[in-house]
Amino acid sequence: MRTWKFAKGHGTLNDFVLLADRHGMLDPSDCDVRFLCDRRAGIGGDGLLRAIQARHIKEWDGDPELWFMDYRNADGSVAEMCGNGVRVFARYLLDEGLASGPAIQVATRAGLKDAIVLNDGGFRVSMGPAQVDSREVEVTIGSDVYPALPVDVGNPHAVSFVEDLDLLNFAGSPQWSPADRFPAGVNCEFVRRLGDHHIAMRVYERGVGETPSCGTGTVAAAAASAAHFAAITSAGSTWQVDVPGGSLEVELGPGESWLSGPAVIVGHGEVVMPGA
Repeated sequence: MRTWKFAKGHGTLNDFVLLADRHGMLDPSDCDVRFLCDRRAGIGGDGLLRAIQARHIKEWDGDPELWFMDYRNADGSVAEMCGNGVRVFARYLLDEGLASGPAIQVATRAGLKDAIVLNDGGFRVSMGPAQVDSREVEVTIGSDVYPALPVDVGNPHAVSFVEDLDLLNFAGSPQWSPADRFPAGVNCEFVRRLGDHHIAMRVYERGVGETPSCGTGTVAAAAASAAHFAAITSAGSTWQVDVPGGSLEVELGPGESWLSGPAVIVGHGEVVMPGA
């Protein structure tokens, strides 16, 4: 019988199961991830965050002593990065005594990320550059088709602009055209402008479905909005992005973007894993 210790946390209601696996002994399978993230049979979460020393990650060629955020979507698929997840991961490292603040470096599949503890207990994390591609794609939900700007934030996004977020129907997964534009799938953000440097967003995450928040998605949405609304947006790089799970702040820079928001650990426990 396998019994694993876990924690549960969230950032603006984007929630995660967290595991500490210093020596890479757990090695969760896709089925393990799906079980842990199952909201009825397991713990429940939008994804799994495994804390493992970077030396055990073959594709990591940086400092081997860093903690690597092995992020998996709820369906078991591997993802490059998660902005809300990095904040929750950093909070977990601090709470478990695995790191000391106020600045923490986290290794990810999208590179090295810096997490800085804020006075309110939240975190400001480096997200790398947000690269907007002016070559639009089309995103389809049901019978509705929306033009979308592709944005790379270390993982792929397609950002569409709408007048009413409440009218979106996420009963099925969004599709995109051309189909080969995102061979590994894409996160789809739908954005409504609320004011100067202020937007609201809903998101459909690949491998998960609609979530109350997406950290990299908010950065992608802010970057796409800066380009899309350039003619009516005042100078400045800081955006407020409202999501169903709360509100986040995005600072856009030419070489680095930053995301600030809360990170909460809500509980700890042990889970009996299925199988031998």
